[in-house]
Amino acid sequence: MSHGSADDLTLLGSNTTTYKFDGPEDVPLETIPWKARSRGTTVELHCPEFTALCPRTSQPDFAKLVIRYEPRDKLVESKALKLYLFAFRNHGDFHETSIDRIAHDLFDVMSPYWVEVRGEFLPRGGISIWPTCRLEADDA
Repeated sequence: MSHGSADDLTLLGSNTTTYKFDGPEDVPLETIPWKARSRGTTVELHCPEFTALCPRTSQPDFAKLVIRYEPRDKLVESKALKLYLFAFRNHGDFHETSIDRIAHDLFDVMSPYWVEVRGEFLPRGGISIWPTCRLEADDA
């Protein structure tokens, strides 16, 4: 979901916050206009409490996410991003698939010059998995 101005946001400033547990497809990613519109600015977001479920064991997987992008016309609104990421809590997917999905969803809603999402997952079975997905616009 994309918006023309901050006045159109439905989540930021709401007196009630609904946390969805069924999956990220039910949570809209909202954007706000990027007014500076200059090249060379990188936005970096750190999400140290990401949780998803292993699709085979249903055990929780914990990660720190680092999201970086160079905005073109839009920024992701942080409360919408928080609720979107929270929706992975009961969603079962492998680490790599979750990171790929997040990167594609952000790229689709913002149309940045590029976006990169890295998941720094805690070890399970003695192995840490840190998948990264980077997407670039054709005209970047």
